[in-house]
Amino acid sequence: MSTAPDRVLVTGISGFLGGHVALQLLSAGYTVRGSVRNLARADKVKATLAANGADISRLEFVALDLLSDKGWEEAVAGCRYVQHVASPFVIDMPKDRNELIIPAVEGTRRAVTTSLAAGVERIVLTSSIAAIVYGHFDYSKTFTAADWTRLDGRPVPAYQESKLRAEQEAWRLADGFGARSKLAVINPGAILGPLLDDDPGTSGALIQRLLDGSVPAAPRIAFSIVDVRDVAAAHLAAMTKPEAGGQRVILSDNEMSIIEIANVLRTALPTYAKKLPRFELPDWIVRLAAMFDPQIRGNTGELGNIRRVDGNPGRALLGRPTITASDAALATAQSLIAHGLVKP
Repeated sequence: MSTAPDRVLVTGISGFLGGHVALQLLSAGYTVRGSVRNLARADKVKATLAANGADISRLEFVALDLLSDKGWEEAVAGCRYVQHVASPFVIDMPKDRNELIIPAVEGTRRAVTTSLAAGVERIVLTSSIAAIVYGHFDYSKTFTAADWTRLDGRPVPAYQESKLRAEQEAWRLADGFGARSKLAVINPGAILGPLLDDDPGTSGALIQRLLDGSVPAAPRIAFSIVDVRDVAAAHLAAMTKPEAGGQRVILSDNEMSIIEIANVLRTALPTYAKKLPRFELPDWIVRLAAMFDPQIRGNTGELGNIRRVDGNPGRALLGRPTITASDAALATAQSLIAHGLVKP
């Protein structure tokens, strides 16, 4: 592999966010080295990025596994920056929570350790507000980057614990190297926005289910929402802005409930109006349904809770307002329709 001062390793490039990060890096003139678990996926990633306007002449690939040391030193060699985006994310929570936690933590350990040992200038880690807003008893406050998810409070689902432990491991390692300023962490809310290909992924699954009529009535669940284009832009800003070093930055536009999302989609996409939910379910019905549906079961702790976060630091990092949560949800819906993933 050749070396270049503007080369950036992007782990998880085949994912929703990883693809957008790579797209913006290529557009900004960087050389991108993307990691995939299997190099057989490289051609699909190339085609996807090219179809979205990227110059793929500055795109290269390496095979990496979050659970294996193989290839990490070679992947980081010659890179000026590292964007560690890869982390397991699923809809159905596994019976063994370690299936999510161990890859998240070990992958972060490998990314941070090899990057710092190689002398990269900045590592940007994709964390989540999941590492901030869970396990608390008081949700009347607005959460900031000074807050951490508590494992000694309310039950914390496996995915949220995986993000917490992975981010804590990253800071522990950076401090151990005496290189805290070389690490920057982005903590986004639920990421929506335009798909780059015909894979709805986990992020687009909720909007897809709303549009195809799978959610006849909405549970009382709300999310902090941010557009994927803003999250990718924040990753680039955190990579080069000196003030981002040693900081964790919440990225969120606003909180929206499922019924509010449905109402936005109904107005903008009247063809799908009949399939979208028009009212909210009582919590007891949702809890009853959760006994039979594992997807619902993993979210009953969200019922009625609005976890508000301070998105101002993210807007400051971007230097502009964020794309509205409504527009992010609508962009997801429009791209699902454009790719033929939902039909009227």
